Amino acid sequence: MTGKFAVRSLDHLVLTVRSIPETVDFYTTHLGMRHEVFTSPKDPSVERHALLFGTQKINLHLSGKEFEPKAQNVKTGSADLCFLTDENVDKVHQAFQDAKIEVLEGDQVVDRTGAVGKIRSVYVRDPDGNLIE
Repeated sequence: MTGKFAVRSLDHLVLTVRSIPETVDFYTTHLGMRHEVFTSPKDPSVERHALLFGTQKINLHLSGKEFEPKAQNVKTGSADLCFLTDENVDKVHQAFQDAKIEVLEGDQVVDRTGAVGKIRSVYVRDPDGNLIE
């Protein structure tokens, strides 16, 4: 296999955010992720933040203070992320309603097609306006 390879899985992605504390609060409180503070191997004096779930994580960059290297055109609120849960989607929907988080798509659970087939989805926005499914 010369010059070609296959990606196996996603390790992490980066979200550029306006507020690390607000983002951490949303993802830990409403999506059950775990907040991790770590240091950069390049500069151990620099504190970094990540949200962990399953075997993946989301690294957080504060807007205007992103770490290098970074995406060419960073912007808050430009992500569209779909997460899977073992929880019944109707309970997820109810949890968002109970937390007074606006549920999009007419405040309904909707049918969609995921990476491996049909899924039932609930859409909300995080504090930066990223679309969360």
